[in-house]
Amino acid sequence: MLKNHFGEKNKVYKWAAAVFMGILVVGALIAVPLLFDGKTNAEDLKEVLPPPKVEEPVALEIVCIGDIMVHESQIPSQYDEATGTYDYTNNFQYVKKYIEAADLAMGNFEGTFGGPPYRGYPAFSTPDELADAMKWSGIDVAITANNHMTDRGHAGVIRTLEVLRASGLTTSGSRLDTEELAYSMTNVNGVNVAVVAYTYETSGSGPEVTINGSSITQETAQLINSFSYNRLSADLEKIGAVTLSARGAGADLVVLYLHWGEEYQQAPNLWQKQIVEAAIEKMQVDMIFASHPHVLQPMEMIHSETTGRDVPVFYSMGNFISNQREETLQNRFTEQGIIAKVNLSYMVGTKQIISIEMDAIPTWVDRYKRNGKTVYEVIPLVPGLESNPALIESGHLQRAQGAWEDINGLLKLN
Repeated sequence: MLKNHFGEKNKVYKWAAAVFMGILVVGALIAVPLLFDGKTNAEDLKEVLPPPKVEEPVALEIVCIGDIMVHESQIPSQYDEATGTYDYTNNFQYVKKYIEAADLAMGNFEGTFGGPPYRGYPAFSTPDELADAMKWSGIDVAITANNHMTDRGHAGVIRTLEVLRASGLTTSGSRLDTEELAYSMTNVNGVNVAVVAYTYETSGSGPEVTINGSSITQETAQLINSFSYNRLSADLEKIGAVTLSARGAGADLVVLYLHWGEEYQQAPNLWQKQIVEAAIEKMQVDMIFASHPHVLQPMEMIHSETTGRDVPVFYSMGNFISNQREETLQNRFTEQGIIAKVNLSYMVGTKQIISIEMDAIPTWVDRYKRNGKTVYEVIPLVPGLESNPALIESGHLQRAQGAWEDINGLLKLN
């Protein structure tokens, strides 16, 4: 009896197990097509799985200002007798918000931080505090390639870099004895931006490198970026090798700054045009900023038929700040400058510029007296000039408005 009883129970268990397995098989046959074959499955999966990430382009604003110069009269004007120090921050106070709003801001420091005694033209040595003011204004990269970079010799080239870097600025255009790279590289919102800066050499009678009419030693020549109009073809290849090297080292964008052209001329010369063509067609640069003429020259977007790219070119950004003006040179155009702007969208994944535009904010240097001391301040020529505190104090609103008309007439900003 026991055997028969357990045998019957085994039959029941086997039958139940068979029914259960059948239900599983049927359920699987129904569920699998729903999960993997039909529309219902695709819609269900969208609810369960996160959507694929779509890369968004990086929006960048890059700005550059022209020649930052400290002439003789600008040294005592910034001196504080109470503290025995210099302070140049007021020079930048009205343009600071436009400079620091950029993702990358550059400016040409034309001179040296050669230490005391401080001097203006023709052999500049500027108080170190100007570097702090440049950083305070929002400038990220200080350009050092210009015709006054060797005014205080080899030691001046070195000390200028040390002072700028101690203030937190990146430098481009010269380097220390222990450095080899002829460009700077800055990561901006995930985009690597290389800045390559070069200045022209003056014509000499021998093989020596001549800057601003004076021969410099071979030791110094190795530390600066310069080119000669006398060997332009060869030197353009040299500059191109640097821009391509920066690209090969990971630069997503290559910015070229050039100190060139003819002083006080408001139109680019044939050399400038030739260099621009080579830079765009052969050097793979993405934008060109330039100065030295001490007055503004046109800006234009140049389309390359070879590469299909649009490249913004600012032939001369003029003086940002100096003592050059109507009262000293009988040339009102030396008081005028711009904050040159390039706005672009960059796709990191494909390493492509999706869109690029150029613009400028006009500026004018106001100079007036306060308590017997000369005050220098850069005024952005934007709507609301009549309420600018400096112009109210100086009474120079009409001159500022005239500067805006000059700049707009040349650059066609509106």
